[in-house]
Amino acid sequence: MPKICFLGAGSTIFAKNVLGDCIYTEEIKDLDIVLHDIDEKRLEESRVLISYIIKTSGRDDVKLSCSLNRKEALKDAKYVVNAVQVGGYDPCTITDFEIPKKYGLRQTIADTLGIGGIFRALRTIPVMKAFADDMEEVCPDALLLNYTNPMAMLTGYMQSHTSIKTIGLCHSVQDCAARLLKDVDMTEYIDRCKWEIAGINHQAWLLKITDLEGNDLYPEIKKRALSSDMNEFKKTDLVRLDMMHKFGYYITESSEHLSEYTPWYIKSNYPGLIEKFNIPLDEYPRRCVEQIEQWAKAQEELMNDPKLTHEKTYEFASYIIKAMETDSPFRVHGNVLNTGLITNLPQNACVEVPCLIDRNGVNPCFVGELPEQCAAINRTNINVQLLTIKAAATLEKKYIYMAAMLDPHTAAELSMDDIIQMCDDLIEAHGDWIPKYQ
Repeated sequence: MPKICFLGAGSTIFAKNVLGDCIYTEEIKDLDIVLHDIDEKRLEESRVLISYIIKTSGRDDVKLSCSLNRKEALKDAKYVVNAVQVGGYDPCTITDFEIPKKYGLRQTIADTLGIGGIFRALRTIPVMKAFADDMEEVCPDALLLNYTNPMAMLTGYMQSHTSIKTIGLCHSVQDCAARLLKDVDMTEYIDRCKWEIAGINHQAWLLKITDLEGNDLYPEIKKRALSSDMNEFKKTDLVRLDMMHKFGYYITESSEHLSEYTPWYIKSNYPGLIEKFNIPLDEYPRRCVEQIEQWAKAQEELMNDPKLTHEKTYEFASYIIKAMETDSPFRVHGNVLNTGLITNLPQNACVEVPCLIDRNGVNPCFVGELPEQCAAINRTNINVQLLTIKAAATLEKKYIYMAAMLDPHTAAELSMDDIIQMCDDLIEAHGDWIPKYQ
């Protein structure tokens, strides 16, 4: 009976999607699901929704329980799904945005890189370490499926500083090629193309895209993306398109994310860039407020719908578990340690590459060299990731400063003295959400 422990099960809709996928995958037989969260009310809400889905699925071989005790929930788990958000929207996300704003540093999402990504990692890595400590004791052979951002920093920490088998999973790869083809009105190729993607999380590169006969689709894609007929498409994807035209390749993550991973788009000395590239500043706080309001409206309806059903999503978790349980190989794109997989990125980086999943677990695939300009841009982000991990591992404040000073967007906007002062303000504001740094 494969046991799945879901950490952060108070993320009700996401837990419903991931676990609903597993329940609706009949090949995963005799399933034991355990939900864990520190919020008793949210935990119970998730238990109710998952129980509805089990009932309407018609399956009688799925066991469901929940626990506020993490070690108890983890005991004997074979798969652990992590979806925690340490500090939530209020106070921590607000802090990540408002203090940098006082220094003139504006952000869009702030969950992956930048000053917001750094501090999200610093408050989450200690929690991840506690997960690892418990897992090493009660389920040492389990596979951790990490969905929490900042993906590369958290997954990289687990892979380099614990013994827990870990893969980081993201949404940005699955839909990349199809989204691009749809937006340039080449939908006839969506089911008739081959593509290759590799790099780092949220900054992986669409290295190749061809039709089934091997003809390169990039030239026509780029031609259409420059056309005036594509104005509506370009409004929502201007940064990615600009990067594609200037560096040659399309990137997996959205323009609002990408704008804050580089030094070129959000610049206080060039305010016209924000409008030119249609960059939605403070986007993540807006989304948080909207999601809180949407859940408040949907909560009563969902909680009182015992006929609730589920449609499978494109999340990788259920496909990974199915492949391991049935030994039916399946390819995903996962975040794994760079054991020579991408030869012109650092060996200790967490990279996003194709991975073959079977009974043996996660088998990352060799990629080789990225185009040098792509690797160069990745390395600017990896610098920040590795120094943030080092800060969390050593509890030395100097590495927080160094990570922030090497962040492309932060460095393009602020002096080193201002960066250090801003970090000190953020450390103070976070209080007990992060450990004491020396």
